[in-house]
Amino acid sequence: VRLVESGGGSVQAGASLRLSCKPSRHAFGYYAMGWFRQAPGKEREFVAAISRTGGNTYYGDSVKGRFTIAVDNAENTVNLEMNLLKPEDTAIYYCAADPDSWRFYNNLHSEIDSWGQGTQVTVSS
Repeated sequence: VRLVESGGGSVQAGASLRLSCKPSRHAFGYYAMGWFRQAPGKEREFVAAISRTGGNTYYGDSVKGRFTIAVDNAENTVNLEMNLLKPEDTAIYYCAADPDSWRFYNNLHSEIDSWGQGTQVTVSS
């Protein structure tokens, strides 16, 4: 499945952004969907994921309580609401899809089935 992200940008610390990911075909119910991020010189890091059924959500420790992942069935998108952004959130954010949620929260990014092209998020202090 092809994935297209949108919504990145540059903001000040404490601001909010929303990222959206649109799959090329109906993916919900077949794929868990989520986000990873990669900062310069660092490994790709798990951010958030939502299970195939939408009944479970998972978050990386560094974003818990600040980020929220949700499916918008009307728009056929999975969205990442990012609040209280910090400079350390600066990274390229990648949407991903895989049949299994555990590849997300175990940060098994090398085994993930599908990736988007990435969108830059820059948070300045």
